[in-house]
Amino acid sequence: MIATAVGSMPGEDFAAAMRTVAQALPDFVHLPELPARGAHAGLVGRGVGLLASIGADLQPAGWRLTDAPGADQRRARSLLAQDLDGLEEALQGYAGRLKVQVPGPWTLAATMERPRGDRVLADHGARRDLAQSLTEGVRDHIADVRRRVPAAPLTVQVDEPALPAVLAGAVPTASGWSRHRTVDTARADVPLRALAEAITQAGGTSAVHSCAVDVPVQLLAGAGFAALSFDVGLVTTAETEAYAEAYDAGVEIWPGLVPAADPAPAPSDRELAVRMGSLLSELGVDKDSGSERIVLTPACGLAGASAAWARQAMALAHQVARLDC
Repeated sequence: MIATAVGSMPGEDFAAAMRTVAQALPDFVHLPELPARGAHAGLVGRGVGLLASIGADLQPAGWRLTDAPGADQRRARSLLAQDLDGLEEALQGYAGRLKVQVPGPWTLAATMERPRGDRVLADHGARRDLAQSLTEGVRDHIADVRRRVPAAPLTVQVDEPALPAVLAGAVPTASGWSRHRTVDTARADVPLRALAEAITQAGGTSAVHSCAVDVPVQLLAGAGFAALSFDVGLVTTAETEAYAEAYDAGVEIWPGLVPAADPAPAPSDRELAVRMGSLLSELGVDKDSGSERIVLTPACGLAGASAAWARQAMALAHQVARLDC
């Protein structure tokens, strides 16, 4: 068993965050995301920076599609490129697993606006074009990262926090007085499957993360993602069974066990190891022979944690992964 983290970190100093990640998670390093630097560095801003052949700009209500790239989109791209420069410098000679994070097509569609207002989610054509643009951008992103850190097997984590709301018809319209219509699982599968396939074809391993309630485990596993990342504290009995089925089918399981926010008191590595052992039992995983497809993480991103806890949370995940759970 090994450990990694979900992605986001507190603070605005990328170089310091990169050093912390590399030291705390030596077997599975991830590209830190620092949303405290502003919308250009947040989850959606990172996606906007990856879009191919689609423009966007930043409005008071959030990111909006445009005919041509705006200054804010160019800034998002520049910031990502700077972070990748820092990643390359910090990981020279690194050959362990490496992870980068991108927003999923449904989270972008539920968050971004069309040129004339309201969410992209409301327009079948717009959300198709957005998903295709993201997929092409992710292909280019993978090629760039693999060139920079060539010896590291690359995983691309697709973040889909809004997917459960999309499926439930719970995404509010711009007015706030109504909700967008439910997207059925057959339609939801199409862009997810295309993105997972593109990641694989580009030489990466696909993972998907959602620290929301009612995660559609069967949909995500069926779309072809090689790993499923989730918050253990939000999982129902039915979802545990679905994760167990996915594991039996060969999918990696990434349980988010370590608290993402500063706890009082902080759990010890032994306490977390006991919880991990119980979870492995619930999943039907043989700890002696089957835990190589288990990756331990914090429950969610660490952007809301103190710098001290973010460092400790990642170190705890690494320590627990090395214990005999």
